[in-house]
Amino acid sequence: MIVVALLVPAVVGLVLLIGRARFSGPVAAWTGAAAMTVSLVLYALVWEGRDVVSGEVDEPWIEPVGARLHLGVTAVSWPFLLMTAAIGLLCCLWLVARDAAPALVGLVLVISASSLGVFSSLDLLLFFVFFELALIPMWFVIAWWGDEAAGARTAATRFLLFTVSGSGLLLVGIVAIGLDGGSLQVDDAASGSLAAAVLVTLGFAVKTPVVPLHTWLPGAHSAAPTVGSVLLAAVFLKLGTYGLILFSPLLLRFDDVAPYLAIAGALGIVWSALACYAQDDLKRLIAYSSIGHMGFVVIAISTQSQVGLAAAVFGSVAHGVVTGLLFFTAGSLKDRFGSASMAAIGRGLYARTPWLAVTFVLAAVASLGLPGLAGFWGELLSLRAAYEIGDVLTRPVAWTALGLALLGIALTTAYFTRAIRLLAQGEPVPHDGDRDLDRREVAVLGTLVVAAVVLGLWPGPLLDLFEPFTRSFAR
Repeated sequence: MIVVALLVPAVVGLVLLIGRARFSGPVAAWTGAAAMTVSLVLYALVWEGRDVVSGEVDEPWIEPVGARLHLGVTAVSWPFLLMTAAIGLLCCLWLVARDAAPALVGLVLVISASSLGVFSSLDLLLFFVFFELALIPMWFVIAWWGDEAAGARTAATRFLLFTVSGSGLLLVGIVAIGLDGGSLQVDDAASGSLAAAVLVTLGFAVKTPVVPLHTWLPGAHSAAPTVGSVLLAAVFLKLGTYGLILFSPLLLRFDDVAPYLAIAGALGIVWSALACYAQDDLKRLIAYSSIGHMGFVVIAISTQSQVGLAAAVFGSVAHGVVTGLLFFTAGSLKDRFGSASMAAIGRGLYARTPWLAVTFVLAAVASLGLPGLAGFWGELLSLRAAYEIGDVLTRPVAWTALGLALLGIALTTAYFTRAIRLLAQGEPVPHDGDRDLDRREVAVLGTLVVAAVVLGLWPGPLLDLFEPFTRSFAR
């Protein structure tokens, strides 16, 4: 079942790429949506419980190096898999009414399938192969369908150079783990090498991204088409956070790296919030906000505690939902007004496009961590993990990160309040592009709104994957 869930979007994506001249845009998009629906349903059905590896497949692959085709679904990977399949489905639905190029739909499917492979892999070399497979397709998405005025080709190349460099560090780290521990299987691998810990952490820090390795992200987001921005934020960044979650227990010297990672994540929260306050381009603002939200996840991972694990997984999933909603909303605004500039869009969206304005405001307050919405739990759990210090951090490091994170929350509230004031409130400035949500937008945005509300009001099903922690906190 798990192999079928991977192969269906991959094969359909390749068919759309190879035979793109034979498909119309809407047919390609509906076909892509059907393929992602199959993956979503299969991953939902394969689940057998948090205490076992569901749908496990383990076959010989490259025997001389001990690599195997080892796939499975765990309590940690399952939320990432469901989110990735759902985001891929929504991206295809978004392209239905836009007469999108079949090749773009095919690339969305290949990227989604590669990401699903990352979250399903239980062999470190297989993990790396899937990790790399998504890079080139994303370059084409940004470079070919991005905004030329925003320097799409340059942004795509910078994205590729940074991520490939990070991947090179990761590969060397994986080789070190294999040589040191004698195994590439997640359940057997281990390394006591400090070099391996540093290389692997840096490799994932580029993808997450962690300041100061983040400079590829704002340009890539502002230049990418809407589905590219959504995939970057909701899926690509999670390859980094999931990698840190998966690899950190295998790195016996991760304790030496964790304090630096925690402080870098905390500084990123504050720095990105200050950068957001200076932005006029809405997509760049959301991109910088992602760096801050990933900072909370990085702090949680650095604690290496059960609370931190729950915070990292919940925060990653919540960020995927909320930031996906923000980028889809920003895409709707850019389609209408020809720009993501808040000055160009103008004020008074409550009066001009009321439902679009309400959707944007809900996404913004969810992103700043309003209780009752998805963003709240990830931030709260990360703060608790830092307060309780965890298994590897010292009190000064953990509480310094906690203080910076609290400052970041205040700054985040400030810049999202500013964005709401500049767009939704104020005297309406009529524009030829003023029109409210259409049915396609209602379906896509409404799905993410429901997800953000459900995760905010009913976090138990996700947190219950990390018992016994939830017995004392979530109930």
